[in-house]
Amino acid sequence: MPRGRYSLHDPHDHTPLAEEHFQCAPGPSGWRYVSRLTTPAGDHHGSVDLALDELGRPIRLELHAASWQVRGAAVDGVTWVRTDPTGIHATEGNARAHAFTGTSPAFLVATTRLLRLTPSGSATRVRLVALTDPVLAPRTVDQSWALLGREAHATDNGPLTVDEYQVTALDTGEQHTVHIAGDVVLAAPGIELEDLESPPSVFP
Repeated sequence: MPRGRYSLHDPHDHTPLAEEHFQCAPGPSGWRYVSRLTTPAGDHHGSVDLALDELGRPIRLELHAASWQVRGAAVDGVTWVRTDPTGIHATEGNARAHAFTGTSPAFLVATTRLLRLTPSGSATRVRLVALTDPVLAPRTVDQSWALLGREAHATDNGPLTVDEYQVTALDTGEQHTVHIAGDVVLAAPGIELEDLESPPSVFP
Protein backbone atom coordinates (compact mmCIF):
# COMPACT_ATOMS: atom_id res chain seq x y z
CA MET A 1 0.00 0.00 0.00
CA PRO A 2 1.85 3.11 -1.17
CA ARG A 3 1.90 6.02 1.27
CA GLY A 4 3.53 9.32 0.62
CA ARG A 5 3.31 13.03 0.09
CA TYR A 6 2.86 15.21 -2.96
CA SER A 7 3.45 18.94 -3.10
CA LEU A 8 1.01 20.84 -5.31
CA HIS A 9 1.91 24.17 -6.87
CA ASP A 10 0.65 26.51 -9.56
CA PRO A 11 2.06 25.06 -12.81
CA HIS A 12 2.57 28.55 -14.25
CA ASP A 13 4.25 30.57 -11.49
CA HIS A 14 5.12 27.69 -9.09
CA THR A 15 3.30 29.25 -6.13
CA PRO A 16 2.94 26.53 -3.45
CA LEU A 17 -0.71 25.54 -3.05
CA ALA A 18 -0.89 22.52 -0.76
CA GLU A 19 0.68 19.30 0.47
CA GLU A 20 -1.26 16.10 -0.18
CA HIS A 21 -0.62 13.19 2.21
CA PHE A 22 -1.95 10.05 0.56
CA GLN A 23 -2.29 6.31 0.66
CA CYS A 24 -3.71 4.08 -2.06
CA ALA A 25 -4.06 0.42 -2.93
CA PRO A 26 -5.74 -1.98 -5.36
CA GLY A 27 -8.51 -4.03 -3.82
CA PRO A 28 -11.02 -6.71 -4.77
CA SER A 29 -13.32 -4.12 -6.35
CA GLY A 30 -10.69 -1.98 -8.10
CA TRP A 31 -8.56 0.79 -6.54
CA ARG A 32 -8.96 3.28 -3.68
CA TYR A 33 -7.11 6.50 -2.89
CA VAL A 34 -7.50 8.60 0.23
CA SER A 35 -5.63 11.77 1.14
CA ARG A 36 -5.70 14.85 3.31
CA LEU A 37 -4.47 18.22 2.16
CA THR A 38 -2.73 20.92 4.18
CA THR A 39 -1.81 24.48 3.25
CA PRO A 40 1.88 25.47 3.08
CA ALA A 41 1.36 26.83 6.62
CA GLY A 42 0.16 23.41 7.79
CA ASP A 43 -3.56 24.14 8.14
CA HIS A 44 -6.24 21.67 7.03
CA HIS A 45 -7.11 22.33 3.39
CA GLY A 46 -9.34 19.46 2.29
CA SER A 47 -9.48 15.76 1.53
CA VAL A 48 -9.94 13.24 -1.30
CA ASP A 49 -11.58 9.82 -1.16
CA LEU A 50 -11.83 8.10 -4.54
CA ALA A 51 -12.79 4.49 -5.26
CA LEU A 52 -12.70 2.92 -8.71
CA ASP A 53 -14.22 -0.33 -9.92
CA GLU A 54 -12.15 -2.92 -11.80
CA LEU A 55 -12.82 -1.10 -15.10
CA GLY A 56 -11.53 2.21 -13.72
CA ARG A 57 -14.93 3.87 -13.32
CA PRO A 58 -15.50 6.07 -10.25
CA ILE A 59 -17.89 4.19 -7.99
CA ARG A 60 -17.46 6.70 -5.16
CA LEU A 61 -15.89 10.15 -4.93
CA GLU A 62 -15.91 12.47 -1.94
CA LEU A 63 -14.01 15.74 -2.14
CA HIS A 64 -13.68 18.47 0.48
CA ALA A 65 -12.09 21.88 -0.15
CA ALA A 66 -12.58 25.23 1.58
CA SER A 67 -15.68 23.84 3.35
CA TRP A 68 -17.24 22.87 0.01
CA GLN A 69 -18.08 19.22 -0.57
CA VAL A 70 -18.74 17.09 -3.64
CA ARG A 71 -19.98 13.51 -3.66
CA GLY A 72 -20.11 11.76 -7.01
CA ALA A 73 -20.13 8.49 -8.91
CA ALA A 74 -20.46 7.06 -12.40
CA VAL A 75 -24.24 7.01 -12.87
CA ASP A 76 -25.73 7.87 -16.30
CA GLY A 77 -22.35 9.32 -17.23
CA VAL A 78 -21.17 10.96 -14.02
CA THR A 79 -23.48 12.39 -11.36
CA TRP A 80 -22.59 14.54 -8.36
CA VAL A 81 -24.00 16.57 -5.48
CA ARG A 82 -22.16 19.76 -4.48
CA THR A 83 -22.82 21.26 -1.06
CA ASP A 84 -21.91 24.82 -0.02
CA PRO A 85 -20.00 25.67 3.21
CA THR A 86 -23.21 26.39 5.14
CA GLY A 87 -24.54 22.92 4.38
CA ILE A 88 -27.91 24.43 3.51
CA HIS A 89 -27.75 24.46 -0.27
CA ALA A 90 -26.94 21.38 -2.34
CA THR A 91 -27.00 21.26 -6.12
CA GLU A 92 -27.10 18.12 -8.23
CA GLY A 93 -25.29 17.76 -11.53
CA ASN A 94 -24.95 15.21 -14.30
CA ALA A 95 -22.84 15.08 -17.43
CA ARG A 96 -22.29 12.63 -20.27
CA ALA A 97 -18.68 12.13 -19.24
CA HIS A 98 -16.44 9.17 -18.45
CA ALA A 99 -15.04 10.23 -15.07
CA PHE A 100 -13.94 13.12 -12.84
CA THR A 101 -10.72 15.08 -12.71
CA GLY A 102 -9.20 17.76 -10.50
CA THR A 103 -5.97 18.94 -8.91
CA SER A 104 -5.29 15.72 -6.97
CA PRO A 105 -2.80 13.28 -8.53
CA ALA A 106 -5.42 10.59 -7.86
CA PHE A 107 -7.36 11.72 -10.92
CA LEU A 108 -4.38 11.20 -13.24
CA VAL A 109 -3.98 7.62 -12.04
CA ALA A 110 -7.74 7.11 -12.30
CA THR A 111 -7.78 8.26 -15.92
CA THR A 112 -5.01 5.83 -16.84
CA ARG A 113 -6.94 3.00 -15.15
CA LEU A 114 -10.00 3.92 -17.19
CA LEU A 115 -8.24 4.17 -20.55
CA ARG A 116 -5.82 1.19 -20.23
CA LEU A 117 -3.62 2.51 -23.03
CA THR A 118 -0.82 0.60 -24.70
CA PRO A 119 2.34 2.29 -26.02
CA SER A 120 1.57 3.69 -29.46
CA GLY A 121 1.37 6.93 -31.36
CA SER A 122 -2.41 7.06 -31.28
CA ALA A 123 -4.33 9.15 -28.78
CA THR A 124 -7.62 8.35 -27.04
CA ARG A 125 -10.22 11.03 -26.37
CA VAL A 126 -11.90 11.24 -22.97
CA ARG A 127 -14.51 13.59 -21.51
CA LEU A 128 -14.11 14.46 -17.84
CA VAL A 129 -15.87 16.63 -15.27
CA ALA A 130 -13.20 18.83 -13.66
CA LEU A 131 -13.87 19.91 -10.07
CA THR A 132 -11.80 23.07 -9.81
CA ASP A 133 -10.38 24.69 -6.70
CA PRO A 134 -11.05 26.50 -4.50
CA VAL A 135 -14.83 25.86 -4.50
CA LEU A 136 -15.02 22.56 -6.45
CA ALA A 137 -16.90 24.19 -9.33
CA PRO A 138 -17.69 21.56 -11.98
CA ARG A 139 -16.91 22.03 -15.67
CA THR A 140 -16.73 19.53 -18.51
CA VAL A 141 -13.39 19.17 -20.28
CA ASP A 142 -12.28 17.10 -23.27
CA GLN A 143 -8.77 15.67 -23.34
CA SER A 144 -6.80 13.23 -25.42
CA TRP A 145 -4.31 10.84 -23.84
CA ALA A 146 -1.50 8.93 -25.53
CA LEU A 147 0.95 6.51 -23.91
CA LEU A 148 4.24 7.54 -25.50
CA GLY A 149 6.44 4.94 -23.88
CA ARG A 150 7.06 2.51 -21.05
CA GLU A 151 10.47 2.08 -19.41
CA ALA A 152 11.73 -0.23 -16.66
CA HIS A 153 14.10 1.34 -14.13
CA ALA A 154 16.21 -0.73 -11.72
CA THR A 155 15.53 -0.06 -8.02
CA ASP A 156 16.40 -1.74 -4.70
CA ASN A 157 12.96 -3.36 -4.76
CA GLY A 158 13.21 -4.66 -8.32
CA PRO A 159 12.34 -3.06 -11.66
CA LEU A 160 10.03 -0.05 -11.61
CA THR A 161 7.95 0.42 -14.76
CA VAL A 162 7.30 4.07 -15.62
CA ASP A 163 4.70 5.13 -18.18
CA GLU A 164 5.02 8.45 -20.02
CA TYR A 165 1.72 9.97 -21.15
CA GLN A 166 1.05 12.97 -23.34
CA VAL A 167 -2.14 14.79 -22.35
CA THR A 168 -3.74 17.34 -24.68
CA ALA A 169 -6.49 19.77 -23.72
CA LEU A 170 -8.72 19.69 -26.80
CA ASP A 171 -10.19 23.17 -26.23
CA THR A 172 -6.80 24.94 -26.19
CA GLY A 173 -4.40 22.43 -27.76
CA GLU A 174 -2.12 22.77 -24.71
CA GLN A 175 -0.04 19.64 -24.12
CA HIS A 176 1.81 18.32 -21.11
CA THR A 177 3.56 15.15 -20.02
CA VAL A 178 2.67 12.91 -17.07
CA HIS A 179 4.92 10.17 -15.66
CA ILE A 180 3.21 7.42 -13.65
CA ALA A 181 4.52 4.24 -12.03
CA GLY A 182 1.72 1.88 -11.01
CA ASP A 183 -0.60 4.01 -8.89
CA VAL A 184 1.86 6.80 -8.07
CA VAL A 185 2.39 9.98 -10.10
CA LEU A 186 6.13 10.62 -10.38
CA ALA A 187 5.89 13.94 -12.22
CA ALA A 188 3.19 16.13 -13.76
CA PRO A 189 2.54 19.86 -14.12
CA GLY A 190 1.89 21.31 -10.67
CA ILE A 191 2.68 18.01 -8.92
CA GLU A 192 5.89 16.86 -7.23
CA LEU A 193 6.28 13.52 -5.43
CA GLU A 194 8.14 14.52 -2.25
CA ASP A 195 8.04 11.31 -0.24
CA LEU A 196 7.11 7.66 -0.84
CA GLU A 197 7.25 5.10 1.98
CA SER A 198 6.64 1.97 -0.11
CA PRO A 199 6.81 1.07 -3.81
CA PRO A 200 3.87 1.76 -6.14
CA SER A 201 1.28 -0.96 -6.56
CA VAL A 202 1.57 -3.15 -9.66
CA PHE A 203 -1.69 -3.57 -11.53
CA PRO A 204 -2.36 -6.90 -13.27
